[in-house]
Amino acid sequence: MNLVDYPDRDLLMFGLADQLASALTMALRQNDEVSFCVAGGTTPGPVYDILSGVRLDWDRVTIFPSDERWVPETSERSNARMIRQRLLVGRAAAARFVPLHVAKARPEDAIAELEAAIRPLLPISVLLLGMGADMHTASLFPGADRLAEALAEDAPILMPMRVPGQPEPRVTLTAPVLASALSCHVLITGEEKRRALEEATRLPPEVAPIRVVLADATVHWAP
Repeated sequence: MNLVDYPDRDLLMFGLADQLASALTMALRQNDEVSFCVAGGTTPGPVYDILSGVRLDWDRVTIFPSDERWVPETSERSNARMIRQRLLVGRAAAARFVPLHVAKARPEDAIAELEAAIRPLLPISVLLLGMGADMHTASLFPGADRLAEALAEDAPILMPMRVPGQPEPRVTLTAPVLASALSCHVLITGEEKRRALEEATRLPPEVAPIRVVLADATVHWAP
């Protein structure tokens, strides 16, 4: 794990955006097309605001989320909604977007269709993840109903996931897919998450799912 400390969150957001732009540029030099898998939630929004204005061959980039709540994009809880509003604008509007939700009642009913769209994009060229204070990443939550299956070496690309206390089902990329990313970055802020990160390095993935990517990740942190 490579840990980068920033003195404040503004510098973190600019520094991380620069790192991601560099990683995408390098990938584009080596490949005709590249994949950019991104985190949902609210924390990475400022990074996306900056990155969306960067000069890249965005028309050769395919963007998709690491996980999704099983809600339509009209919902404020939709990761796709946030990604479209914050990243797929400006210059980055030229990128292709592959969502992890379709209009079916349950994620189980759509897994084959979603996997077919994601499979050609693997391995992930550049990956941005977040981490919760509970040490989850994507929708790999401690205590989730199918976590053990999603952590297995032979896990499929995607896994439906139900998390105690969360209002809707989710779908998530599994541990092998995340761990095989060619360039992996993790964004965290605050002292609580810094302590959780340090604890995660000493715990198994069943307790600290973020552990599955830490060996090869660059973690970006600010107070």
